[in-house]
Parts: sequence; structure tokens; C-alpha cells
Amino acid sequence: MSYKFEFGPVLEYWPQFLHGAWLTIQLSFAATTLGFIVGTFCAIGRGSQNSSVRNFCKIYVEVIRNTPLLIQIFLFYFGFSSVGMQLPAWLAALATLVINVGAYTSEIMRAGIDSIKHGQWEAAECLGLSRAQTYWHVVLLPAAERVYPALTSQFVLLMLATSITSQISAEELTAVANLVQSMTFRAFEAYIIVGMFYILLSFVMRFGFWLLGKLIFPRHRKFGQSH
Repeated sequence: MSYKFEFGPVLEYWPQFLHGAWLTIQLSFAATTLGFIVGTFCAIGRGSQNSSVRNFCKIYVEVIRNTPLLIQIFLFYFGFSSVGMQLPAWLAALATLVINVGAYTSEIMRAGIDSIKHGQWEAAECLGLSRAQTYWHVVLLPAAERVYPALTSQFVLLMLATSITSQISAEELTAVANLVQSMTFRAFEAYIIVGMFYILLSFVMRFGFWLLGKLIFPRHRKFGQSH
């Protein structure tokens, strides 16, 4: 059995591929930003003295981390639709991705926060720093620096996970590939092209996070590594 690759018919749909790549980038950027915020607040909440806040954050993390992303997307899109709340596909996809990555980010950030020694909290109090200043300068920035490689990997995985949103017709890269292969009957070629797009986006994201790390963490610029 022989197969002749023909990329020409598939490449005729390059505007659709670019549109899908742009939506993938938008979903990834928005979900990364909002998910990091949600995860950071949840990580702080896990250490709260308020048992209600602490338990809510714990339940949220455990539920999200122990259910498939696909099921979460279906719950948001089809579940809300069944009770009369029809969400646009992109909004359901974004909300699900934010909630999903927020749970994983919470655990990563919690590990970073737990690595901050108690003596540093006491030193901040002696210096007269406010609660907000202590959290920002003494806790969150050093914690994020220590777990930055793990955060980077998690957010790249998030970008790859946007492919699942094609199941609710969000017009990102994988959805475009599904459409193109159904019209051209060139499945190998369509998915190879999309696979190359994902590889390129992964490298671009990692490079972007590397530059961001150099900007945010001065010790990375000085020593080339975290301490």
C-alpha cells in the first residue's frame, strides 16, 4: 500500500490555518494570564486561616485535577445550554481553560509559597512592610521565581490543550484541520501542518517566557539561573 503526499490542496486553506492559529494564541494568552491570577489567589487561599476559604480552594483544586478537561468543557458548553444559558463556544472554551489551568497553577504556586522560610515573613514585619507589600516582594515574586520552569511547562501544555476545544466547535487550529481534511480528504497532510504549527507555537511560547523571566527576575539576568 502506497500513499502519495500532496500538500497543495491543503495549503490552499492557509488563511483558515492562520485564523485558527490566531484563535489558539488568543485563547492561550487569555487563559494563561487569568489562570495564573486565579491559581495564585487560590494558592494563597489554601494557606488562609479561614477554614471556609481554605476548604473551598482545596475542593476546587481536587475536583478540577481529577476530572478530564474534555468533561469540563462539555459541562460548561452543553451543561449551561441545557439550563437555558447558551455560551458562545469561545467563551465556554476560555472559561474552562482558565478554571482548569488555575487549579494546576495553584498547586505549583503553593509549592513555591511553601518554600519561603518563616524567617523572611518575620523580617518583612520588622521592616514595617504592609501585608500586601510582604506578599508581593517577599512571598509571591520569590515563589514564582522558584517554580517558574514548572509554570512555563504548564502554560505550554495549556496551549496544546486548546486543541480539545475543537470538540465544541471553537475554531482553533485543530478544528480548522478537521474542517480542511473533511473537504480535501488529505488527513495526513492537514494534521502534519497543524502539528508543525503547534511545535512552532510551543517554541515561541518558551522563548517568550524565557524573555519574560529575564525581565521579571533580576537574578536571572545577573547569574543566568535562579537561586
